[in-house]
Amino acid sequence: MDRPRGLKYLGIGFYFDSKTHQYKVKPHAKSVAKFKARMKQLTCRSWGVGNDYEIKRLNELIRGWINYFKIGGMKGLCAKLDSNIRYRIRLCIWKQWKTPHRAENLMKLGINKYTAWKTAYTGARIAYVCNKGAVNVAINNKRLASFGLISMLDYYTESVLLVKLIKRCVPNGTHGGVRGRSFFNLKKFLLLDCNL
Repeated sequence: MDRPRGLKYLGIGFYFDSKTHQYKVKPHAKSVAKFKARMKQLTCRSWGVGNDYEIKRLNELIRGWINYFKIGGMKGLCAKLDSNIRYRIRLCIWKQWKTPHRAENLMKLGINKYTAWKTAYTGARIAYVCNKGAVNVAINNKRLASFGLISMLDYYTESVLLVKLIKRCVPNGTHGGVRGRSFFNLKKFLLLDCNL
């Protein structure tokens, strides 16, 4: 036997919520480490694939991980991982641009000429340049989302909300449908019939 904080079951750990004075589930630290390791593999700067394929594989990883661990509390964790993923994608894009084209590409994305040239030829390490400044403004979160990248925090929030809606709206013991409706009309039922 062990205290809940020390347990690991199917990748799930536990933490004590001081507000509700009870233990709740969360992804175990080892599960988070495995996710980070896989995420680093998919955002490796030396991986010779296109950005579209890279984002597609990242989205598959994000969806699968969130769908498995969505019963746990991880809002803060998702926000941190979101930031890390976007940072690593910026690293990949910055490396792909190459020095002669970096200033030109930054200007195309709305950065003024002086700042674009200063950033492109700063001589600093890629990690330093991509962590703040013009690169963050040019390749911002909105632009990454337009490329198709899923936000972990948004996807987790939507998944948790849907689970809560189902629990509040679906009567206990129902099987195969909700008040005679098919499962495929569940979303419509949740949006229109629930008195929330």
